[in-house]
Amino acid sequence: MSVEQPLWSALTAYRVLTMGYALALYAVAYDEYAHPLGAGSYLAVLALWTLATVRRVSSAERCTLPFLAVDLSVAVTGILITPLVDTQARIAAGGPTLPTIWTAGAVLGFAIKKGWRWAAGASTLVGVANVIEVGGLERDSLHDVLLVCIASIAIGYVVEVARASERTLARALRIEAATRERERLARDIHDSVLQVLAMVQRRGAAIGGEAAELGRMAGEQEAALRTLVSSGVVPEADGPRAPATAVPAAAVPTGPPPGTDRSGDGSAGRGSAAAEACDVRALLSAYSGPRVSFAEPGAPVTLPAPAARELAAAVGAALDNARRHARGPGGEEAQVWVLLEDEPDAVVVTVRDDGPGIPPGRLEAAEAEGRMGVALSIRGRLRDLGGSAELLSVPGQGTEVEMRVPKDDR
Repeated sequence: MSVEQPLWSALTAYRVLTMGYALALYAVAYDEYAHPLGAGSYLAVLALWTLATVRRVSSAERCTLPFLAVDLSVAVTGILITPLVDTQARIAAGGPTLPTIWTAGAVLGFAIKKGWRWAAGASTLVGVANVIEVGGLERDSLHDVLLVCIASIAIGYVVEVARASERTLARALRIEAATRERERLARDIHDSVLQVLAMVQRRGAAIGGEAAELGRMAGEQEAALRTLVSSGVVPEADGPRAPATAVPAAAVPTGPPPGTDRSGDGSAGRGSAAAEACDVRALLSAYSGPRVSFAEPGAPVTLPAPAARELAAAVGAALDNARRHARGPGGEEAQVWVLLEDEPDAVVVTVRDDGPGIPPGRLEAAEAEGRMGVALSIRGRLRDLGGSAELLSVPGQGTEVEMRVPKDDR
């Protein structure tokens, strides 16, 4: 909803209430008018105009400038004909004009529609009409004119500031959406194309001959693509940085995830919600192996299927990072432990290895080289899910990555 929409609703209510106020004043002072029927005729027109145009002042699209001009003309006309139907004694004593405070609604319409400059112009016209009505610049009338003028200008200025803020917010949201989409594409590229290029480079160098040249070209393309990917990513401002990592896209199961209720009869106990839930245990158990120990709760750990797959991909990236970087003294792969925990408000996965840890400064150097594996494949995925990824590494004591995904209220 637009930030100014509540102002239009308030203006609609103001016009109707002040119309009733003007009619009440006329009824109370009926016998004091010089020409009560003439005053009544104008107020009848004012009431019909107000009721007939209720929808016109309910939104900025309907409330056009020509309509506001006619609306202001109705108010100014009521002020100018007041001396024709009322007595000079009542006017000199500070009696109200025929439209009374309904006039301010016409001025406020300009303020909300076009800002403080148009509000100042409209209030000036009303002020001139009031001076003509009383035949001079009286103190009471001057106070009323200044009050309407200051209030309308203030509201018009606030509306302009609100519109500028709304435009800034919309622009920021578009930039954020574009950045997230760019990060998603970069993450997919990192998890697939870059991995293939890196593999071609390594295998080509090992085979030699023409394959070595092919591997060299693949390495050049990998470096260029990493530079392109990293230049389009906004690094996180908070939290420790993590080393690069990746996971092949094929490692993440596709299609209906395990644990999904395919029966359609709500047998999982949650009706339609169960059809959208996925057991995280089934996805993470695929990573278990000779050097990967997986510990899980005895009961299902469910998340919405898209969130479960993203979490599984992030865990795969952490495991791939450990496989490629965490080596023992003899060069063998480090042992990795994966722990899945089902907390009341979140699903937590901890990946810990017994490797040598991360040398100081290596994290920053890896990111500077365009190796955004953890920033994209782990932190990026967890951030998109509303979660977080914390990394703890002590040289000589291994590395631990804790990934937390909040549960949706289902």
